Amino acid sequence: MSTQRVMLCVILALMPSVISAGYYFGLRAIMLIALCILSCVLFEGLTRIIMKKEQTIGDMSAVLTGLLLALNLPVTLPFWQATIGCFVAIVIVKQLFGGLGQNIMNPALAGRCFLLISFPGHMTNFAAPAAAHLVDTVSGATPLAAAKAGEQVNLLSMFLGNTAGTIGETSALALLIGGIFLVCIHVIDLNIPLIYIGTELLFALIFGGHGFDINFLGAHLFGGGLMLGAWFMATDYVTRPITKKGQYIYAVILGLLTGVFRIFGNSAEGVSYAIIFTNLLVPLIERVTVPVGFGRGGKKKA
Repeated sequence: MSTQRVMLCVILALMPSVISAGYYFGLRAIMLIALCILSCVLFEGLTRIIMKKEQTIGDMSAVLTGLLLALNLPVTLPFWQATIGCFVAIVIVKQLFGGLGQNIMNPALAGRCFLLISFPGHMTNFAAPAAAHLVDTVSGATPLAAAKAGEQVNLLSMFLGNTAGTIGETSALALLIGGIFLVCIHVIDLNIPLIYIGTELLFALIFGGHGFDINFLGAHLFGGGLMLGAWFMATDYVTRPITKKGQYIYAVILGLLTGVFRIFGNSAEGVSYAIIFTNLLVPLIERVTVPVGFGRGGKKKA
C-alpha cells in the first residue's frame, strides 16, 4: 500500500468514532475535529513552503494527525488551545524532525501531552454527553477515575460511548469496529493491540487492589483511551518497532507503563504518556531485536 492509502484506511476506520463523537457530544465535537484537521494541514503546508521542501499534504498524514489529536481532546477545550496542540504536533514533533517517517514519537499524542501540561484545567474538563453543548461545564471525573476511587461504573455506557471523556475515547464499540476493520484489510495485525491490552489488564488485576473485580477491570478496558491508543496509535508504522520480537516487547512495555501510570500515578489515565515514552525506546528495542544476518554472528575460527 502507498502511504496515502494507508492513511485513508486509518481515517476510514476512525469514522465510527467520529460519528459517535458527533452523536454523543454534538456539533461542537465535529467543529473541533474539523478545526484540528484544517490546522494540521495548514501548518504542514506552510512549514514545507518555509523549509523549501517537497509538499507532503497530499499523503494525508496531516489529516490523520489532526483527526487523532481531536479525538484525544475534551469537547469543551477552547479552539485556540486545540490549534496550539496542532502546531506542536505538526511543526515541532513532525516537520522539525524531518517529516513523516522521521518523527521519534506520535505527533498527535505529543500535541495532547503538551496541552495536558500547559492547560491541565481545560484538558481535564470532561463534560458528560448530556451536557456537552455547554462550553463552561463543570469538570467531572471520568469513569476510570471513579473506578480507581472504588466507585461502581456503568460498563454498558462506557462500551457504547454515553459517558464522560475525550470525544474519541468514550465509545469502545466504535473503536473496536475500526480496529477490526484495519485488521481485516491487513493494515495492522493483532499482536500489538492484544498484548498491550492484555498486559495492562493483568497489571491492573495484580496491583489494582480490587482483585478480580469485573467492574474495575472493565473500566480499565473501556476507559482512559486504552482502545484508542492500542488500535490506532500504538500501531503507528513510524513509531513502532519493525521486528516482530520488538513489537512484542514494545507492547508489553506499553501495558506495564500504562498500568503503572494508572494505578500508582495521580491521574487515572496514562495511555498517552505510556505511548510517548515507549516511542523513545523503539530505537533501543530494534537494536537488540534485529536478527543477525545469515552467515554472521558465529564464532570465528582460530
